[in-house]
Amino acid sequence: MYLNCHSYFSFKYGTLSLEALVAEAKKHKLDALALTDINSVSGIFPFIREAQKNGIHPVVGIDFRNGTIRQYIGLAKNQEGFYELNLHLSHHLIHKQPFTGKAPSMDHAFIIYPFSDTTFPLRDNEYIGVQPSQLNKLPYSAWARQKDRLVLLQPVTFANKTTFNAHRLLRCMDQNTLLSKLPVTEQGDPTERFYDYADTVARCENHSYLIYNAQKLLEECQFSFYFHAVKNRRDILGSDWEDFDYLRQETFKGALLRYGRLDEIIEKRIGKELEMVQQKGFVSYFLINYDIVNFAQRKNFFYVGRGSGANSIVAYCLAITDVDPIELDLYFERFINLYRENPPDFDLDFSWKDRDELTRYIFTKYNRPDNEHVCLLATFNTFQYNSVLRELGKVFGLPKSEIESLIYYGDKPKNKQQQPDQYGKLIYRYSQVIRDMPSHLSIHAGGVLIAHKPIHYYTATELPPKGFPISQFDMHVAEDIGLHKFDILSQRGLGHIKSSLEIIRQNQGKEVDIHQVAAFKKDPKIKQHLREGRTIGAFYVESPAMRMLLAKLKADEYLELVAASSIIRPGVARSGMMREYILRHVDPDRRKVAHPVLQGIMPETYGIMVYQEDVIKVAHYFAGLSLSEADVLRRGMSGKSRSKDEFQRVKDRFFANCLEKGRDVQITGEVWHQIESFAGYSFAKGHSASFAVESYQSLFLKAHYPLEFMVGVINNFGGFYHTEFYVHELRMNGADVQAPHINESENLTCIRGKTVYLGFVHMKFLQKETVVKILQERQQGGVYTSLVDFVSRVDISLEQLLILVRIGCFRFTGKTKQETLWEAHFILHRKKTPVGGSQRLFAHAGFRELQPPVLEAADIRQEIIDQLEILEFPLDSPFLLVRDQQIRGIAAREMAQFLGRRVQLVGYLVTVKYTRTVKGEVMNFGTFIDREGHWIDTLHFPPVVKKTPFKGRGIYLIKGKVTEEFGFYSVEVSSCERMAYWNADD
Repeated sequence: MYLNCHSYFSFKYGTLSLEALVAEAKKHKLDALALTDINSVSGIFPFIREAQKNGIHPVVGIDFRNGTIRQYIGLAKNQEGFYELNLHLSHHLIHKQPFTGKAPSMDHAFIIYPFSDTTFPLRDNEYIGVQPSQLNKLPYSAWARQKDRLVLLQPVTFANKTTFNAHRLLRCMDQNTLLSKLPVTEQGDPTERFYDYADTVARCENHSYLIYNAQKLLEECQFSFYFHAVKNRRDILGSDWEDFDYLRQETFKGALLRYGRLDEIIEKRIGKELEMVQQKGFVSYFLINYDIVNFAQRKNFFYVGRGSGANSIVAYCLAITDVDPIELDLYFERFINLYRENPPDFDLDFSWKDRDELTRYIFTKYNRPDNEHVCLLATFNTFQYNSVLRELGKVFGLPKSEIESLIYYGDKPKNKQQQPDQYGKLIYRYSQVIRDMPSHLSIHAGGVLIAHKPIHYYTATELPPKGFPISQFDMHVAEDIGLHKFDILSQRGLGHIKSSLEIIRQNQGKEVDIHQVAAFKKDPKIKQHLREGRTIGAFYVESPAMRMLLAKLKADEYLELVAASSIIRPGVARSGMMREYILRHVDPDRRKVAHPVLQGIMPETYGIMVYQEDVIKVAHYFAGLSLSEADVLRRGMSGKSRSKDEFQRVKDRFFANCLEKGRDVQITGEVWHQIESFAGYSFAKGHSASFAVESYQSLFLKAHYPLEFMVGVINNFGGFYHTEFYVHELRMNGADVQAPHINESENLTCIRGKTVYLGFVHMKFLQKETVVKILQERQQGGVYTSLVDFVSRVDISLEQLLILVRIGCFRFTGKTKQETLWEAHFILHRKKTPVGGSQRLFAHAGFRELQPPVLEAADIRQEIIDQLEILEFPLDSPFLLVRDQQIRGIAAREMAQFLGRRVQLVGYLVTVKYTRTVKGEVMNFGTFIDREGHWIDTLHFPPVVKKTPFKGRGIYLIKGKVTEEFGFYSVEVSSCERMAYWNADD
C-alpha cells in the first residue's frame, strides 16, 4: 500500500538510504513497496536488489514534481513502463520544461494524481491518491463516487524525528536559506513515514477500499529484471557470427602488421583470447573500441590505450593499445578469465582538445534516429566532512570564522574553551546524519554507456553544461546491471606531444615520427635523462617523487620504467615495498631474502608485488585460491567489490589455504599485508606499460627537441608544475625567453629559432577581446611602429594598455617603461574607456613626438613585481627580491661535497607534498630551485613542520643536514623560514 517512498536519491529532500528504507519496511512487516524518488531513478536497481534480498516485492516509479509540488506519480507495470517513465522524465529534464498537471498517455505504467477538489477524466491506468489527512474531505468530493479509482497515498520520506530534522536542513541547503526562514511549502510533512498495518487500517476507517486498491496496484506491477545479462550494444554488423568473424579477420590482419610473421606462440595466444572473448560475449565491446580508435586514426588524434585491456594481444593487434603482451609476458588472466563477469577495462586517453569530438562521434554513430542508445555515465557527489559542516553552518546563520573553527576542531580533542555551543553541537550531530548522502549528480571522468536497447530502458537522462546526456546512476550500478562503460578519457600529456610535433614542424621544418617506440627504448639520450631523473615535462615521470625514484634506481630500461610507474603508487610505498624493491634492484645479494615461492612467481620484480596481476598470481599460486577468488580479492582491495561478505569469505580462505599448505604464519601475514597495502593503488602491468610508452614519446621530444617540447607543454596548460617552472626549464635548456611582445607574440607561446615569446594568454588581466583586436589588426595592417601607431589602430582602454606597457610589450620602441607609461597616460588623457577611432588622427595629422619629463631610473625589482602581478611568475630572477642580499648558502650542485654535514641553502619554492606519518602527524617533502636554477629536494619531519611550516610561495632559507640514498641527495631540514622581500617603500 506504500506507493510513494523516497530515498536519499531524492536529492536534498530524502534522508533514508536504500538499506534503511527497506529495513524500515521490513520492521513494519511489509511485503511490497514502491520506490518513487523525486524526478530521479538513481536508486532503482540497488533498491530492487535490497528489497528482493529481504523478501519484499519491489515496485519502481517516479515522483514527478515541479520543485516540491507533486504533479503525479508514475509506477512501472513492467520494463516497458519503466522505459515510458524514463523517456517522459528525460524529455523534461533535458529541455528544462516544467511538468504539466496531466501525464501523457502510457500503456505500461500507472499514474497516480494527488487528491484535489478539481475533477477530470481519468484514463484506464490513472488513479487518484488520497492521503490519510485528506479523508475528512473525501465524502464531499465528486471523486467519492469513483471508489475503484481511489488509492491510499501514504508518502514515506522519514524514519523518525532525527531524519525529519535532517530533511529540513537539506531543504535549507537546496534553497540556500536559513533554517528560520524555510517556508513550510518547501518541506515535507512529519507524517511521511511507515505505519503498522493496524494503525493504517484505523486511520482509514470506513475507507478500507483505499488500502485494497493500493495493494492491488503494487501486485500488478511486475518489474522483472535479469541483472547478469550483458546489456551493451551487440550485433554491430548484424549478427553475433558476423561480428566475431570480422573481429577475427581484423585481429590477424593487425597481427601481420605488428609482427611481420606469426609464430606458434603468437597464434596460440590470439586463438586463446578470441575464444575467451567470444565465450564471454565481449565481441562487440572489442569492436566498438576498435571503431573508436579507427576514427581517432582517421582524424590524426593521438591516443593511448591502457587499463587491463592492455594485457590483450587482440587489443594490441587492433591498435587499441601499443603494448605487446608477448614482449612483456603480460598475465592473460588479469585481462580476462572464465570467472570474470565484466569485460576488461580499455581506458582510451585522448588529448583534452580532441575528446569532445570523439564523444560526439560516438553519440552520432551509436544513437538511432528514433531512439537514444548512448549517454555519459554519472557519479554521485556526496556530502563530505568539511562540506557538511560548512553547509550546516550557513543554515544556522553562523559567521564564517565560527564555521571554520567548527571544521578545525571537529575531529580533535577539545578543552573546555573549545567546546561547541548549542548550535555547534547540533551541527556536529546532524553532520553525522547527512554525511555520505548523495548531494547531486556529476559527470564520470570518461565513462560512456552504449546500450543495445534504448538507454531509457535503464535510466532517465539529463543534460549537464557539458552538452551530452548523462545517466542517473553511477559505474557500480551500471556494472551490476550488465551495462559496461567505455572509458573515453583526456589527458594533457597527449596534447603536449601533438603540439610539440606541430611546433617542431613550424620552427625546424622537420617531420618527427613519434611512433618509433622500439628505437626510443634504445636511445642513449633518453637513457641518460632517465638515469639522472631529468624528466620535467615528460608524461607521468616528472613529479619530484618520480624523478627521485628514477635517480635511485638508475633506471634506463623500458621494463624498469614500467615497474617504476606502478611502484610510485601510494600503496607500494606505504607497504615499505618500494624501498625493498630499490634495495633488491641495486643489490643482487639482497634478492636472496625473497620467499622462494614469491621469487618464482615474480622473478622480474625480485619477488615483490608491483602490479595488480601480482595479487592474482600470489593469491592463486601462494595461497591456492581459484582464479575467480583471486580476482574477487583484487577487486575487493581496489574498492570495486560489490559484496563485503564475498570478500571476507575469500580472505578467510586465503589464510586457511596457507595454513593447509604449511606456509609460515608470519610470512603469510606479511604477504597479506603487502596485498592489503597496495592492491587498491597499484596498476595492471599493461596499464603501466602503456604509460611508459607515452613517457618514452615525451622523453624523446624532451631529449632531442627540448625547446619545442617545453613550448608544447606550456601551450597545453598542463603538467605537474606551474607554468613558471616549464619556462624555467626552457631557459635552462638555452632558450631566450621573452616577455609578451606586441609585434612578436601570439595568443599562445611561440618559438622562433631559440627565442621564445610568451603568449598573451598568460597575462592575467588582459581580456580576450583585447587580444583578438591586437592580433587581427596586426595581421591586417602590419606590425605596430610605436605606441602612438598602436593606439591609433586598436580600440583599447587605459587599463588594458597599461597592462601591456607594464609587461614590456612596447620595448621595441627603445623607450623605458616609465617613459612609455607616461606616454600612454598622456595620449589617452587618463581616460578609462575605449578611445580608438578618433585616435587614428594621430597617424595622419603629424602627431608630434612626445617629450617625457625626467623620470626616475627603472628598478629591476619593480620589473619583477610587475611580472608577478601580470604573469603570476617572474621572468627575471626572483632571488633579486630578497631584502637581505648578504644571506647566501651552498649551491645544489655542491651538496655531494657536504654529505652528512649541516648546511644552509637559499631556495625558491617549487612544490610541497603533504603526507602523514604512521602516527597521523603531518610531514612534508619540499622541492626548490637555487640561484643557479638547479633542483633541491628536502625532507621535513613533523617537529620541523610544526616549528617552521611552509608559508606559501617565496624564497626560503633552508637549514639542515645533507643526506644521500642510492646516489640521490636531499636535505633533512631542521629549519625552513620564508625570507623577507624588498618593499618599494623601504
